[in-house]
Parts: sequence; C-alpha cells; structure tokens
Amino acid sequence: MLKKELIAPCGMNCGLCVNYQSMLYDLKRKGFNRIYCPGCRPRGEHCLHMQDKCDLVGKGLIHFCFECAEFPCKRLKVLDKRYRNKYHLSMIENLNSIKEKGIEAFLDAEDKKWKCSDCDSMLCCHNGLCLKCNLQVLQNNKQYRWGE
Repeated sequence: MLKKELIAPCGMNCGLCVNYQSMLYDLKRKGFNRIYCPGCRPRGEHCLHMQDKCDLVGKGLIHFCFECAEFPCKRLKVLDKRYRNKYHLSMIENLNSIKEKGIEAFLDAEDKKWKCSDCDSMLCCHNGLCLKCNLQVLQNNKQYRWGE
C-alpha cells in the first residue's frame, strides 16, 4: 500500500519513481548506477520538480500545488505534459483527484492502477516495469521505456 508521505506537492507519486524504487530494491548492488531517493517529503524537501521555481512549495507553505491560486502554474503544466507523454502519469490529474476525493481515495486508486499483476509491488512510472520481478528487462536495456 502506498504511503501518503510519498505524494509530492506537485502530485508526483514518488513511490512510482525509478530513483525511489532503485533505493527500495537496492539496485546499485545489482549493477545499476542510480540515484537513491526516499521521496520529496521523507527527505525533508518539498518537491524536487517545483521547489526552486515556487516559493510556496519551496518554503513548505502549501501541502499540495492545488492549494495555490495559480494552480496549475506554467511550470506544473510543462512538467505534467512531459510526464503524460513519456511516463503515463498526470500530476495535474493526480492533484485534482486528491482535491476532489481526498488522499485516501487517491492512494487506493493509485494502488490499483500501478500494481504489478505478478507480485503486487508497484510498477515504475519511468519505464513501466516492476523493478522487483522484471529487473532482467532493464538489465538487458538500461534505457528501456514502456514497451521499447
């Protein structure tokens, strides 16, 4: 089950990130040179994507970007477009879902949407793989992206 602490202010589900999962499964030990990240909130940062662009997020004055009068701002729209096109994830949709239905309903939906059908771990949004049971695919092609 996902933890609410892994949902960044920008709407990124850090539990789906390749850097979080690399840490979770200790992929450096398995030959991958990846950055380890416990997620924005657990590492004491407010949002990797937005903190240097937004004072409200950078200073922790808002919990989620939808609390801002400028939501969605230009920076978030650009980030959202990139993630929708490359990674099958919309931060703006995530934030709207949290705003409308609450964090628990969002976490339940994410758990169903991103769960590996083989082992119940979470898929990685950056490549579409379960890094727990499909690591061999990534070992064969370290640049693998969503069915390539």
